[in-house]
Amino acid sequence: MKVILLEDVKKVGKKGDVVELNDAYARNVIISKKLGLEATNKNLNDLKLKNKHDEKVAEENLENAKKLAKELETKKVEVKLKTGKDGRTFGSVSTKEIAKAIKDQLGYELDKKKMSCDVPINSLGTYNLEIKVHPKVVATLAVHVSEG
Repeated sequence: MKVILLEDVKKVGKKGDVVELNDAYARNVIISKKLGLEATNKNLNDLKLKNKHDEKVAEENLENAKKLAKELETKKVEVKLKTGKDGRTFGSVSTKEIAKAIKDQLGYELDKKKMSCDVPINSLGTYNLEIKVHPKVVATLAVHVSEG
């Protein structure tokens, strides 16, 4: 019996795969636990339409991410850092503080876990921060650290 998997099943296949299974296993395990559907013409057509829709949505998300990356590369974020005598700094700037500054100054809500800088931000100056806005798109944002 051919079955369309609705979820990943170990040793059988991934979500969306059409697999050939033993009739008893397909009916008693996969279909009864709602892990899959019988591969009828209607269900196969629905799967094809869903895949086309998912591809279109993924393409739109990629385009939006590219636009966001271009916008971020033209912007600059200002972050304040406490300093003592002789311009020495106390601590460093975390990605959490940068994410908050981006939200306050630019209006974008970005995940702090997707931000990285090749050097620690613990002195005054301008740093380039890499932000992963999409699995295929990385943006570079200028972060200016000043006395605060």
